Amino acid sequence: MKLVLVAVSANSQLSGVTQHAANVARCLLMHSDVEAVHAIAAPWEHHLLRDAIAMEDPRLHIHCVHVDRSSLARNLWYYFDLPSIAQQLRADVVQLSHPAPLNRGKLRCPAVVTVHDLYPWDIPENFGFPKVFLKRQILRQCLRAADALACVSDATLERLRKRESAETSSKAVRICNCVEQSRVRVGRSPLMRSQNAPFLLCVAQHRRNKNIILALRTLRRLLREKAVHPETLLVIVGIPGPETAIIHRFIEETQIGNSVLLVSGISEAELQWCYRNCEVLLAPSLMAGFGWAVAEGLLAGSRIVCSDIAPFRELGGDNCRYFALGEKEEEAFAGAIRATLKEHRRGPVALPQFSGKLIAGEYMALYRRLSERAGPLACAAERSNEEQQIVGAR
Repeated sequence: MKLVLVAVSANSQLSGVTQHAANVARCLLMHSDVEAVHAIAAPWEHHLLRDAIAMEDPRLHIHCVHVDRSSLARNLWYYFDLPSIAQQLRADVVQLSHPAPLNRGKLRCPAVVTVHDLYPWDIPENFGFPKVFLKRQILRQCLRAADALACVSDATLERLRKRESAETSSKAVRICNCVEQSRVRVGRSPLMRSQNAPFLLCVAQHRRNKNIILALRTLRRLLREKAVHPETLLVIVGIPGPETAIIHRFIEETQIGNSVLLVSGISEAELQWCYRNCEVLLAPSLMAGFGWAVAEGLLAGSRIVCSDIAPFRELGGDNCRYFALGEKEEEAFAGAIRATLKEHRRGPVALPQFSGKLIAGEYMALYRRLSERAGPLACAAERSNEEQQIVGAR
């Protein structure tokens, strides 16, 4: 089976979408029925995808397509260019790593879309107005046009079923993200100052749903109450976004700048160092589709305090300490951190339900069902020796 995995997005730093695409590629290459995986990325994320996949396999082909960086150009590329590229590569299945405009009439093989969340509906602050209305239209069009929807958690699947029609939700299945022990060597500390200072860690893009302001408020409370060492840092690792200006303003107004370190663009090895050396990993999200940081923290042996939301419960089980959002959430968050700091580190937690072989098997079972339903695929009718040629440079 020949698979086209599309990871074209706006991200110029490693994001959950790019990491997901890389993990799916690695998973699929574990399966003997996979003849080829063609991973497609934009020029600014080509090296990110290559480094995240971090493996050599003759069946793996990473293509860089020429596309402008604007949102309009990327959306047009998905709708008008992707079908012809899939045909050139003789794809049996196309897998989109996130929802994007899908021209089902031109695409001559089944299309699977990964659904991480329904944020355009659930938290419009992540996108701003009027951009959120376009995001909603794209999400709706893609969900309805796709042949199958792979939701990354039970929580996302349930939300989709509540939000969408029976016809759309009937195409949805749960296939979790693949999360396994990091294969990279642990790097040096990415903290440029206070190398030996204790630190709390929050791995989160600067978006409203990540609830970073609550983490900052709670840090201020802990320092004021002398519940943590006075030199304790809050290290926030994440891509800047819509909340960045608000975060900077809060830090300035509360005068906690000496206790906060905003970091982005660090290597996987440096992130693993953070997971293994933090006092507590904090995840105060208002909502989440999956919870990459929680899963990676568990695998690294971090002590974790997170908001009591369904995706985190699904991931963490009894291995995390939870606090309730809402009234008195700051007090509850601070109390949970204090209690966790008194606990011994449990060490790495095994997560076999997210293993590469298991996830690969689930994807391949889905792909086979779609291929059998579609019958002989027109996009695989003609065989040529120019498979590696693609729109744009490889």
